[in-house]
Amino acid sequence: MLHFTPITEQHIEELSRYYGLCHYQVSDYSLGVKLMWRYMLESEFTVFAGCLVVRSKIRGRWTFDFPIAVSEDADMEKAFDAMARFCYEHFLPFELNAVPREMLPVLTARYTNIETRSQRNLSDYLYLAEDFCEFAGKKYAGQRNHIRKFYAKYPNAVFREFTEADAEKITAFRYAFEKTFDKISYGAKNELERAWKMLRFIGSPFFRCGGFELDGEIISLCISEVCGDTLIDHIEKALPEYEGVYPAMVQAFAKMFTHDVKYINREDDAGSRGLRTSKMQYQPVRILDKISVRIRSELYYIEKIPTIRTARLIMDAIRETDVPAYNRLCLDDERNRYWGYDYREDCETPDEQYFYLDQKKDFGSSQAMNFAIRLHETMIGELILYHFDFRGGVEIGVRILPEYEKNGYATEAYAAACEYALYGIGMNVVRGKCMKENSASKKMLSAILRPDGEDDTYFYFRKNV
Repeated sequence: MLHFTPITEQHIEELSRYYGLCHYQVSDYSLGVKLMWRYMLESEFTVFAGCLVVRSKIRGRWTFDFPIAVSEDADMEKAFDAMARFCYEHFLPFELNAVPREMLPVLTARYTNIETRSQRNLSDYLYLAEDFCEFAGKKYAGQRNHIRKFYAKYPNAVFREFTEADAEKITAFRYAFEKTFDKISYGAKNELERAWKMLRFIGSPFFRCGGFELDGEIISLCISEVCGDTLIDHIEKALPEYEGVYPAMVQAFAKMFTHDVKYINREDDAGSRGLRTSKMQYQPVRILDKISVRIRSELYYIEKIPTIRTARLIMDAIRETDVPAYNRLCLDDERNRYWGYDYREDCETPDEQYFYLDQKKDFGSSQAMNFAIRLHETMIGELILYHFDFRGGVEIGVRILPEYEKNGYATEAYAAACEYALYGIGMNVVRGKCMKENSASKKMLSAILRPDGEDDTYFYFRKNV
């Protein structure tokens, strides 16, 4: 099971080490992005099976980053299994954000039902570091011309590394820059505010910081970090009245800080026409797509709960007229201690409609399929298909009202549900489990499924096609 820890400044050293091992080149896989946007992303992390697993909120929804191998014995298969398990046990959609395009085949090979989406406005710009050091060739004639003009006009300008001792000068630069800032969009203003939050890391060994100083005043500023073979530029700010300062800064920064990398990522353009024009003029070697991926279970393609018939029973959707019987089933603490879920974890005092509406919500979001088990139109229990593992596996659970127990109804319903899951939906494997002290459930499951191991709490069972 994954247990996440919120990313804070206390984790800078640890996470810097992990992201330093990452070769995805996409800016989202960097410490700077997680810190700069943490108020919005609320990113959390854990290390599982030798992989860094991070989840963040994107447009209010929890999504995973693609795992990063951070040890020699890293096991991506186990990491993905744990991510899927976390999602289905918490009834969350299984989504990944900013998946590098070259890693997409890993997901398509592993999962059959995926949806993908990318936005050009979010794509990063990747450049060769050696190109920026020299700006050689005809394609960079414009940059070289601007740089020559800058040094000719400001011969006293010196590019140097910044440290904590420069705090006062950097604060003065910030105020001077804000006076020239004329963008009015919320996105631009928010990005600027986030950028200033990063100034406290100047002098940190985990970031590279530098810029031009002219006659004792700072006129430009860059903050970046190394992730794998790529230097990711998080902040590039300069006072616009100094003609040519931006290309001069880009080149000087590359010369000082790219000795141990091959590429420079200058991040996305956020849909700004001006930024896009500028970034394209620097001749990127690649536009780095960030793919949003949603992994679907087989349940996603089922429009309504079907009717399943056995010799004595009917199983179909739970109806509003079933609410009294369903509430009695859901509130039965004596029996539900074997159910593996306590409703109080989510709602201490449920109202009359709570359980009925909750199961409808789970089906609507493709998380679970709840059936009423009926005997002569009377609801006598519930059967549920849940814990879809996104790779063709599903778990089935059953519970019966006390007055209808010991008549074989649970076994009859469970066997029919297995047939439906395997041959109606087309699942590859059906799973079940019971607490070790629940001898009746063990007997039932043993009659339908095959044993599949045990732990301190449960006996496990499965049936394959």
